Amino acid sequence: MSQEDEIRFLPYEEAVKIVAAIQEEEDVRRPDHRILTVYNHDDKEICWFDFDEVIAAAAAKDKSEEKEAVSNYILRHLPDWALDI
Repeated sequence: MSQEDEIRFLPYEEAVKIVAAIQEEEDVRRPDHRILTVYNHDDKEICWFDFDEVIAAAAAKDKSEEKEAVSNYILRHLPDWALDI
């Protein structure tokens, strides 16, 4: 992957300011597949994440911590181009 293709993430503090909601939704292109769509304060879609990948990567210790772990993972992995939306 070249440096131009490398994904850069926003600092957590910046991501918190622009993310208003993270919504679990059906992937319209793939039946029986879920995604996590990220919205800004203008209710515009910023980006989306694969549900299964995020659940695995967030690695919550138990079900009660899953929502917070997923949110934190997404906020730490929001691409820097999200500011342009």
